[in-house]
Order: sequence, then structure tokens, then C-alpha cells
Amino acid sequence: MIEQKITTQEGLLKALEKERSLNRTVGFTNGCFDILHPGHVKYLEEAKKRCDVLVVGVNSDSSVKRLKGPERPVNGSEYRTTVLAAVESVDFITIFEEDTPEELIKKVSPEMLFKGGDWDKGPIVGADHVKANEGEVKIVPYVEGYSTTKIIEKIKKSQG
Repeated sequence: MIEQKITTQEGLLKALEKERSLNRTVGFTNGCFDILHPGHVKYLEEAKKRCDVLVVGVNSDSSVKRLKGPERPVNGSEYRTTVLAAVESVDFITIFEEDTPEELIKKVSPEMLFKGGDWDKGPIVGADHVKANEGEVKIVPYVEGYSTTKIIEKIKKSQG
């Protein structure tokens, strides 16, 4: 089952054709998901409550490195997508190479775009496209106390 969730972008688009033929609402979110934690899981569960099919775009290793720095990702894309695929609320996962998921969002053209409530880096990428196609953009409340960066800091402190 896990292997069926992880797909290429081309495979994803074919799968979504089938889902849409069954009148299922497609939701999309994205992220690095470097060290999966309860905040991620709760966020994904909340997003899934609002759509029939939840697609997760995952930043490639090179994309994470450009965005987060030379020491990231802690876990490679195969690890990150496999662990993410074990989350029940996730239906499909695909990797994107770019720094933002904008091109992937345009390809998927979801009816719902989700972003975490901790997002403070300006406009939500892909929101204009989704809204132009009569879709919705939803902010999912942030779950306090969980952060990959904080987990990494805690590990470093315990080592030194």
C-alpha cells in the first residue's frame, strides 16, 4: 500500500484523472517533511478532513538543501516519502525539484490548497492559480510545540 502512494508526477496526474472521474475533491499540500513529527501528522489529518484525496508534494533533497542549508535534509527523499506514506490521511506523494511547488500545483490544479498556520513567508505559492480555478485556499492551524528545527537542536544539545 505504501508503494502505491508514492508516484511520479506523471503517475500522479493519471491517478487524479481517475479520482476526479469519481467526483472526488483533490487537496494539495507540500513541504520538506524532513523529520516527521506529531505536528505534521495532525496537520495532514486536518487537511484530509476537508478533501477526498490528499496529495503531498515533497521537496527533493537538492531543494531542501537550497531552502534549509547544507546540513539538510537529515533524511533523504526515499526515507521521507516512505515514512510520509505510512500516514493514513495521505493518499498520494510526489517529489518536486524546484524551490516552490508552483509548477506542480499548476499541473495538479487542486480544488483545495492547504498551508500550515505557521506560514509567515509571504503569499501562499499557488494560491492565485487555485483561486482562479474556483478552488479554495485553507490555512490549517499550527500545532504548537513541534518543529523539525527544534528536534535537530535538541539532538545537537544532547550530543555536546
